[in-house]
Amino acid sequence: MILGIETSCDETAAAVITPDGRILSNVVSSQADLHARYGGVVPEVASRRHLELVTPVVQEALRDSGTTLDDVDLVGVTAGPGLIGALLVGVAAAKAIAWARRLPLAAVDHLQGHVASLYLEPDPVEPPFLCLLASGGHTMLLDVQERNGKPRVLGATLDDAAGEAFDKGARLLGFGYPGGAELDHVARNGDPSAYAFPVARVPGLDFSFSGLKTALLYAVRKLTAEEGERRRADLAASYQRAIVRALVERTRQAAEQIGATRIAVVGGVAANSELRAALAEARAAPLALCTDNAAMIASAARFSNPIHYPGYLGLDAYASTA
Repeated sequence: MILGIETSCDETAAAVITPDGRILSNVVSSQADLHARYGGVVPEVASRRHLELVTPVVQEALRDSGTTLDDVDLVGVTAGPGLIGALLVGVAAAKAIAWARRLPLAAVDHLQGHVASLYLEPDPVEPPFLCLLASGGHTMLLDVQERNGKPRVLGATLDDAAGEAFDKGARLLGFGYPGGAELDHVARNGDPSAYAFPVARVPGLDFSFSGLKTALLYAVRKLTAEEGERRRADLAASYQRAIVRALVERTRQAAEQIGATRIAVVGGVAANSELRAALAEARAAPLALCTDNAAMIASAARFSNPIHYPGYLGLDAYASTA
C-alpha cells in the first residue's frame, strides 16, 4: 500500500492506493473559505492550517481505506514546487511516518504528480502522449514518453499560469475566491463573441496571459457599474474563450510538431467545461483528480526511486524548479 501526502498550496490531502493504481481513499481538506477573505492564498495562513489538518487528514485517509500504518509499504509526499512553508509541513509529516515505521519515502515532484493522475485505475492512460498541464501555478506542454521518466517540457507560460488568469479575471468581474469555477458557470449564459480579447502570439510553444488579463481590466473600466453587472456573463464568456483558445491552439500545434497521436489534459484548469469540450479528443483527468490531491502523489510515488530509511531525514522541500 502507498500513502500519499500533498500540502503544496491550500489543500491538505492524503490518500491510500494500491501498487496497481486503485484508489482506496482520497481525502482533501480545502482552505478556500479561509483564504477567500484575502482574495488569494496567504502562505503563512496556509502553513499554519496544514499543521492543524495534516494528522487528522492522514488518519481519515487510512480509516476510509480500511488500512492502518501497519499496511503501508511506501510513503509518497510532494517535495515541490509550491509554497515552501506549506510543503515543509507535508514533508515533515511524511518523514515522521516513514521514520517511525522504517519505511521508504518517495519525494514527488508536484507537476509529475498531476501527470501521474492519468495512470490511476479504472481507466489509466498509457504513454506516449502529449500532456497539457494547466493549473493555478503552472501551464506547460509536456512530451510524456514513459511512466517512470521525466517528461520533456515543450512550452510553458512566460508570465501568469492559466489558472491564475482565470482567478484574477474572476476577481475583476466581482466573483469570490477561488473564482475560476464560478467564472466557468457564469460564462455558460454569456456570448463568447461579445468581446474580442487578444490571444498572445509568443515564439515557440510558450504561453502568455498577462496581456489578456490587462485587456479584461480595461474592458471592465470602460463600463459603469450597472453596465458591468449586465455584461458580466458576456465578459466572462469572452475572457474564458480567449484563455481556452490559447491553450487549445498551442496544444494542437505541439501535437503536430512532435507527431503525438494522443493528448491528455491535467491540472485544475482541466476541470473547465469549455476546455474539455474544445479538446474533446483529449483524455482529461477525472474531475476529482484535476485539483491538488494526494492520490496523484501516491501514483507518482510508484514510479520514483524511493529513499530508504534513514536517508530521507535530510530531505528538504523546494519552492521552484527554476
